[in-house]
Amino acid sequence: MKSVVIEQPGELVLAERPLPTPAADEVRVKVKYASICGSDVHIWHGHNPFAKYPRVIGHEFFGVIDAVGDNVDASRIGERVAVDPVVSCGSCYPCSVGRPNVCTTLSVIGVHRDGGFSEFAIAPAGNAYRLPAAIPDKLASMVEPFTIAANITAFLKPQPQDVALIYGAGPMGLTAIQVLKGVFKVAQVLVVDRLPERLELAKANGADRVFNNAEVPLAAQLEGVQPTLIIDGACHPSILAEAAALASPAARIGLLGFSGEPSSITQQSLTSKELSLFTSRLNSHRFPQVIEWMEQGLIQPEKLVTHYFSLDEIERAMTLFEKDPRTCCKVVLAM
Repeated sequence: MKSVVIEQPGELVLAERPLPTPAADEVRVKVKYASICGSDVHIWHGHNPFAKYPRVIGHEFFGVIDAVGDNVDASRIGERVAVDPVVSCGSCYPCSVGRPNVCTTLSVIGVHRDGGFSEFAIAPAGNAYRLPAAIPDKLASMVEPFTIAANITAFLKPQPQDVALIYGAGPMGLTAIQVLKGVFKVAQVLVVDRLPERLELAKANGADRVFNNAEVPLAAQLEGVQPTLIIDGACHPSILAEAAALASPAARIGLLGFSGEPSSITQQSLTSKELSLFTSRLNSHRFPQVIEWMEQGLIQPEKLVTHYFSLDEIERAMTLFEKDPRTCCKVVLAM
């Protein structure tokens, strides 16, 4: 089978690998579509601190179960499934309180173990979620990106009366816009970015107002508006301090970033307004929720997909995703 392998940082190859056999409690998925995430690019360049090499990348993927291991019902062969990349132990403290995404022995498909940029992939049977016919094959790999928005909004508990501010109109920010507007019916969603093309995409995905802070600081443009809910989908270390300064008293702030650089912020800026600060990593069993949202038409993943490529074009696809944020949003690979 063909697989995209990062042999070591900077070395991407399309390699022939042997067909894997599912172990007990596992399924083998014949992958049909997979989408590129920024973390895939980070693994390629050696900037993901969690990756183990060599690695078949890809944690956003969809396909059909074509083989099962022991303890898995053979009737599952032929199921259309989206695969949750979060593999957890089920028994540690985080798992016991419903937070498998930060399991003490967390393993992520496509990061710690081989992923879905391959003609076939292995996953725990419980991580393969059956998809309804209403979700087309070409959009099914988009379930996972929306679980990121599902996870952070589960903490933030958006309300229709919120004034929401989203930093970043990349894929994370755009999924958050759609979830806030389509699922939670938030009346005002404001988005800030430095690329005009991305801000147009934000409006197309439901943003009510957009701001370009490339030259004029956001505070000057908000003219006193105090967001009650803020999501950092841009992930720059300076954002937290600015978010705290702009936020309404009693606001909630959600962080999605993984920068290793320090953020400079005072306790006073948080406690004086009694701000609530939430962080979110991956997702904790949000696949069923997102699948239901897609089936009901509450979110529109097609608005994020700008390009399709074949697996053979992987380097071109990854390079476009990385280098051309003005015209490229989500890139989907067809196996």
